[in-house]
Order: sequence, then C-alpha cells, then structure tokens
Amino acid sequence: MATLTDERFSSPDWVFERKFDGVRIIAGCSGGRPVLWTRNRKRADAAYPEVVAALADQGADSFVADGEVVAFEGERTSFARLQHRIHLTDPREAEQSGVAVYCYFFDLLQFGGVDVSALPLLTRKHLLAQCFDFTDPLRFSAHRRGGGDEFFRQACDSGWEGVIAKQADRPYPKGRTRDWLKFKCVAEQEFVVGGYTDPKGTRYGFGALLVGYYDEAGLRYAGKVGTGYTERTLRALRRRMAALRRTDSPFADPVPEPNPHWIHPELVVQVGFSEWSGDGRLRHPRYSGLRNDKRPRDVVRER
Repeated sequence: MATLTDERFSSPDWVFERKFDGVRIIAGCSGGRPVLWTRNRKRADAAYPEVVAALADQGADSFVADGEVVAFEGERTSFARLQHRIHLTDPREAEQSGVAVYCYFFDLLQFGGVDVSALPLLTRKHLLAQCFDFTDPLRFSAHRRGGGDEFFRQACDSGWEGVIAKQADRPYPKGRTRDWLKFKCVAEQEFVVGGYTDPKGTRYGFGALLVGYYDEAGLRYAGKVGTGYTERTLRALRRRMAALRRTDSPFADPVPEPNPHWIHPELVVQVGFSEWSGDGRLRHPRYSGLRNDKRPRDVVRER
C-alpha cells in the first residue's frame, strides 16, 4: 500500500503511474478458474464477472497480478459510479447493471508457478506486459520513468485522482511502504462510521454520518458528513446502520452533536474533503461511497 505525501519530485530512479479512483484487486489463478480478491481478503468474482472471464480466456493456468477495477464517468474514473457494482453478489445482476468496468493491471507477483515478486519493479512490469493480452476489460496501466512533477500537473489538469510514484528497482512491497508513494490532486480517504444524526425537513434516512479514524487512542472523531447522498443511498445506509445500533459512543473523543445515534464501527466510507482543520476536523466533507474492501481497524488518518 502506498504512503501519502505532499512532496512532489522527479527522478529517473522512480516510475510514475496514474492513480485510479476504484477498488484494488489481486487476481490469481492456480490451475482452475481465476479469482479476484479485495485488499481485505474478500472474494470479488461475482461483482466483476467480465474481468474473471477475460482472465480465463488468457489461457494462463497459474498467475498472481495486482491491479484496480474502475468505472468511468466520461474520461474520469468514478468511485461513485463503481458503487453500482462493488456490492453485488450475483454475476447476472452485475452484467445487467449497465455499468461497464475495466481492470488496470500494474504489477505481477507470480506467473507459471514462478515467484517474480523479488525482481525489480521495471522487470515485473515488462513481464506483465508480455504475459497477458490486454484487451478490454483488461488494461495495462501505463507508466513513465522520471518526470513526476510534470505528470502530476497533467494528472490534476485532467481531473485524475492523482499519481502513484514507485521505486523502479525495488521488489514487490509487503504492507504499507515508502517505496510506493501517492500524490493526490484532491484530499480523499476512508473513514469509519460511528454514528449519525437525525434528518431535517423532508430528508429521509439521516442527516449526516459521524465519522472517524483509528490511532493508538481508539476511534478518533473527524467530523460529520452531510452531503453527497442520493435518496437511494440515504435509505440503504439507514437500513445498514439500523442493524448496528448501540447505546454508547464508539469514539474516543467527545462528539459535539445533539442527540446522536451510535452504531458499532463496522462501516467504512470514502469521503472527499478540502482540508483538515487545526482541531482535526474535516472541512467541506462529501460522501463518495461505501467501501467493502478495507477493515475498519485499518483506517487511519493519512498524513
């Protein structure tokens, strides 16, 4: 997993890739039909059956590859649009959703029973390009060597989420690492839902989500998220939260909201925002979607 940084740089020792606004996927096969795994070790085959079918058509009986499933809104990847696929468990429903998805692969860990994860990144990328035929919905994630500053400016001008920088000569990393860095054009990260407020006026479901992140003190309150919802989302989230109700606050901090409703912190949401305030609260937060690919306890404040 990449580490967030605000230090932009250019170096021939690093390669730079587009940062996608999608769901990280590990695709694997061991003599049978290919399978897809999310980063919290959940199967995702049913949500993206066309990706599984395309990998099966490759004829490779043993591989492990790293990539990201995305949906597009125009020329931009859209996590909000991918929401219509991410939680589906019936392949037929996924195929009939009307939302096309693509899987961009950017790394190779194993092929033909040979572990290549210890090889340099550029060698793994070369092997990846040679081992698969990249026709939709499978796509090869392009990269450039050096020119990180210019690429970041182009990314932001194009409305991308940002850029991933990776050390060109390093093996495949395990866990979070500074061998992979992320430059974000917008501030966005995951948060854990610990409660909600009542709706006002004619709004249904709830008013705002009360969200936070974990550190050594527990679940720290980061603020409330009251925009970015459709009526369908309001209803769906309210149903999910109704099953998670509890009587006491899950937050380690006081929450300055009158009459909040508390829930067990099991839901993870993606939130965009302008910046952090001096007292550790989100400014202008906006709901982007519900995530099922990250464990709540893994959600920390990105710095």
